[in-house]
Formats: sequence, C-alpha cells, structure tokens
Amino acid sequence: MKDFLIRGMTGDGFVKITAVQTTAMVERMRQIHKTLPLATAALGRTLTAVSMMGNELKYEKGSVTLQIRGDGPLGAVTAVSDSEGNVRGYLQNPAAVLPLREDGHLNVGAGIGREGVLTVIKDIGEREPFTGRIELQSGEIAEDVAAYYVLSEQIPTVCALGVLVDRDQSVKCAGGYLLQLMPGAPAGLVDLLEYRVADVGSVTARLEKGMDMRQVAEELLYGMDLQLMEEHPVAYECKCSRKKVESALVSMGREEMERMIEEEEQISVTCQFCDAVYTFGRKDLEELLRSTKK
Repeated sequence: MKDFLIRGMTGDGFVKITAVQTTAMVERMRQIHKTLPLATAALGRTLTAVSMMGNELKYEKGSVTLQIRGDGPLGAVTAVSDSEGNVRGYLQNPAAVLPLREDGHLNVGAGIGREGVLTVIKDIGEREPFTGRIELQSGEIAEDVAAYYVLSEQIPTVCALGVLVDRDQSVKCAGGYLLQLMPGAPAGLVDLLEYRVADVGSVTARLEKGMDMRQVAEELLYGMDLQLMEEHPVAYECKCSRKKVESALVSMGREEMERMIEEEEQISVTCQFCDAVYTFGRKDLEELLRSTKK
C-alpha cells in the first residue's frame, strides 16, 4: 500500500485531524541511511511528524524543518517536509544501540535523550523563516511535538507516532496523527478525545492488524461526522541535484575554489539526506570557476 496523508474536520468544526501512513517512506529512509532499529524508529517518527506539519503550510513552495537535539546517543535528528508532506531527513548516529525498555519496545526516549531542544523552522515565503523552540519533554518525539504546538503555537494537540521494525530490521508499518482542538471547542471534548485516544491505542498496533490511517482517523472521531478535506500520496523525496551542489561550491568563494583546484585531483560531495555522491574533477572545477567569472 502506498503512503498517503489525509486531513479532516469534525462536522461541528471543533476538531481537526491530520493522519499519515508512512511505512514506505520510513523503509526508504532506512535503506538509504542503513539505520539500525533504534535510529529507524526515531528518524521514522520524526519524518512522520514533519510530514503532517509541512502539509499545514499554505505557501506552495514552503517547507518545515523539524530538528531534535538531545543528549542521547542518536545525536541530532533532522527532518524536512515540503507543503505536500513529502519528506527527507538524517540523524547523526544511525548505528546507535540501546537495551529495549522493560515492555520490550525500542527505547527512543533514551536514544534521543531527555535534555535538549526541539526546533521547528517554517519557510512560508517571507524574508525570514518562522522559528519556534521548546525544551524536550520526554524524547519520545510525539509528546515533544504535541508540547511544541501547545507552548509555541497555543494549539491544544494530541500527537501519536509509531514505527514498527520487523525481525529482519525492515519497517513493518509506520504512521501517525495530529488531533487539534479549534477555538470555541467545549471543555468536555478534551475528556472525550483522551478516552478515544486511549481506547484506540498505539498507531502500530492498529496498522499491524491491517487497518490504515484513514480507518484509524474514523475510529478516533467515530460519531463526530468526520469530513475529509484532503487526501494525497506522500513519499521520501530528496531535492538534491548536481546543479545545487555546483551553486554551493560557487558560494564558497573564488579563493576556496582556486585552492581546491590547486590541491585536489577531485572532490566528492555527499548529500546528507539521500547519500547521493557528486564528484567533481579538476577540469569540472576549473570550468565552474570560469563560468562564475563570466
């Protein structure tokens, strides 16, 4: 089944939901970065979250960057989404290993660390991007994302994220949702949503049973006249190209390029998001420098 994202609203306009199925995109990430299970779960959750955050943008060429810097062995985790919810990302230590939690689950909270910062950068087409930052709440990512919405954007939010890694280390299923209360929502609605979230349980438990995120959304908001406003496919999608790498080399300045031409037979630039390697020989650099002078 292809990954997809949906957005909907209850009939009374008090609850907004965004849900995304990300099994294929997280598996693609795992293959690119060769992540072990702990890193697969951590970066997979982050990609799932940023996909939903990016899809909120009204600016078609906009992007959202979600970066989590904790004191755990995974190091910094970075994920970027476009306005459609297509994502790319990386983390510092894809081979980090920790013992499982007592309940047998991967210990993502300890992998990220409980001391650190979550940063959201939104490029919405203005001169300076919007940046919001909060201290980490748990390192489990979903709780931290929900806290970001409450503390930085004043939107009451429930976030659920899940990545289930199979015995062969491939991604068995992945997905998540954001439930958000709109202005004017009655106080009792919070209690009802908390009950529904607890009753539905983990995202991966539902996906493993054969449900998809559309069905999970319908179960969460059963009897509340859920109206879907948007549904489209999403994927792991890197934006790198040789031309962009050339622009980055030019931006280093003439002196640095002349130094590379003099000292290096060739240079290789590796994309952090997809591990694509762009190689430039001395003649390539000389031609690039000549075109820059023109």
